[in-house]
Amino acid sequence: MKGFVRNNQYLSLCGLNCKLCPMNLAGYCSGCGVDNQSCKIAKCSIEHEKIEYCFQCGSFPCDKYAHIDDFDSFITHQNQMNDMGKAQQIGIPAYNAEQEEKRKILDFLLASYNDGRRKNLFCIAVNLLEIGEIENILQAVKSDKEFQGLSKKEQASIIAKQLQDIAANKGIVLKLRKK
Repeated sequence: MKGFVRNNQYLSLCGLNCKLCPMNLAGYCSGCGVDNQSCKIAKCSIEHEKIEYCFQCGSFPCDKYAHIDDFDSFITHQNQMNDMGKAQQIGIPAYNAEQEEKRKILDFLLASYNDGRRKNLFCIAVNLLEIGEIENILQAVKSDKEFQGLSKKEQASIIAKQLQDIAANKGIVLKLRKK
């Protein structure tokens, strides 16, 4: 969007974790900014002294956020409001550090266990689950000799099932929610 520039590509203006998005991973989207489509929230930021995050606005949350996390786009919106609250609470540097760690985990999952059908699942899981929960799975399979002898497809299936089980126990569904 013309006149709108993002310095932080980990957390968008509206609270999405852009570096955990399949479109970003594939190089189709570099996050909010000049090269992207018009966005009512980016336009609002320009009109409000180019604030970096919506939570910095005195009107937040405004009507633009009504039902914002009800449905997903290419990336899950399930934690959008919670993630903005977390970033505001712990600070952007700490939030970005967590997102950098999540991106490393996502890159590892995709390089090691993607059988060609798990990209969205892994993106959503890393976005919605805690780092420690995912690390526990990875530590367990790393030392499991039987797991190491399985095909990539079998390994991917096991990792996916374990992520889905953790998510289910937390009431989270690891699928994009479409309108």
